[in-house]
Amino acid sequence: MQKEKRPIDLNNKVITIRGLKKSFDELDILRGVDLDLHQSENLVVLGRSGTGKSVLIKIISGLLKPDEGYVNVLGQEVAKISGRELDRLRMKIGFSFQNSALYDSMTVRENLEFPLVRNVRNMTRGQTDKLVENVLDAVGLLRAINQMPSELSGGQRKRIGIARTLILKPEIMLYDEPTAGLDPITSMDINNLINEVQERFNTSSIIITHDLTCARATGDRIVMLLEGQFQYQGTFEEIFRNDDPRVKAFYNYNFTD
Repeated sequence: MQKEKRPIDLNNKVITIRGLKKSFDELDILRGVDLDLHQSENLVVLGRSGTGKSVLIKIISGLLKPDEGYVNVLGQEVAKISGRELDRLRMKIGFSFQNSALYDSMTVRENLEFPLVRNVRNMTRGQTDKLVENVLDAVGLLRAINQMPSELSGGQRKRIGIARTLILKPEIMLYDEPTAGLDPITSMDINNLINEVQERFNTSSIIITHDLTCARATGDRIVMLLEGQFQYQGTFEEIFRNDDPRVKAFYNYNFTD
């Protein structure tokens, strides 16, 4: 299912990356990456496993340092800001991990309260309860508020993980393989949720995936990471109508008749 085309403000960039390089020992992962994310845009980064997609979003969020290049997020150059400024910037970035990263010893409510306790001062019990209930309602799991993560399905844990990132009202969402390990129906539900989050919370998002169904359903624009660089960008159809054998092989792997 193709995502509906929506207008994107090309003059308003929330992330700007130029000449980004990252290597580990002798292995070159990112070899001069240029990328822009525009306000309210869902941008899909496609690539095979091990091509540097997750490295990219870790650099964006300051979890890894680049070897070379310029990374500007919400007007701040990530590599040059202080630790305190980086902490403040991260509060504006929601990071949805591949494994949901929930605390198994905490209930759903406690998992969602945790970032509030760490980052927001002087909140009343009533304000905390309202925020938790609002984000759980947004992901369709208010009924699970007192359950433990072990009692939830994989898709439900993904939803709770997304809710926990939303509770601090981020401006940017980073999704790392949001449909990994899920069955096709649950994957479709997560794709729909990503689009609902974009609409309801006016987020700008980078969606890291090798799942073409996810890419087609969620991406306003798609970029393809090949050999450490973004070599193609555009709509789903624009990318996959070209004759590059690497692109065709990627498509055929996902959609084998």
